[in-house]
Amino acid sequence: MGAMERADDLTTAAREYLTFRLSQEEYGIDILKVQEIRGYEPPTRIANAPTFIKGVVNLRGTIVPIVDMRLKFNCSEAEYNSFTVVIILNLRSRIVGIVVDSVSDVLELAADSIKAAPDIESIIDNGCILGLGSVNERMLILLDIERLMSGADMALSAD
Repeated sequence: MGAMERADDLTTAAREYLTFRLSQEEYGIDILKVQEIRGYEPPTRIANAPTFIKGVVNLRGTIVPIVDMRLKFNCSEAEYNSFTVVIILNLRSRIVGIVVDSVSDVLELAADSIKAAPDIESIIDNGCILGLGSVNERMLILLDIERLMSGADMALSAD
């Protein structure tokens, strides 16, 4: 019985995050929200969409909006090259693709290696930042990607 309780503690204590780069920063999102990772292909543009919504792609019969996170987070440049990837997210309400500079790896972070994000003015709503994770010398900004993608400014509501 004791071993089983310890196993439960481990599952709540550590989570896996997919890490990716936007400009100089490294971000992490819950691996359970990730459906697949694809190379970037230019989407079909949608008229009057916010500039960070690059358009839509047809993914095996599902129309998927593509959000360029570099534009969303006001990175200095959004260059499309062989490293540019689209992370397809399977969120509760819909499937969304996000464009990032590159995917790094999957990291397991224990709860005690995640610190609260400082309360500073940022382009990212503080409610969308789960915290800052540190692994060796790396600092990760952990995003609540579902909350970020459902924000009113995203124009991605699932109605």
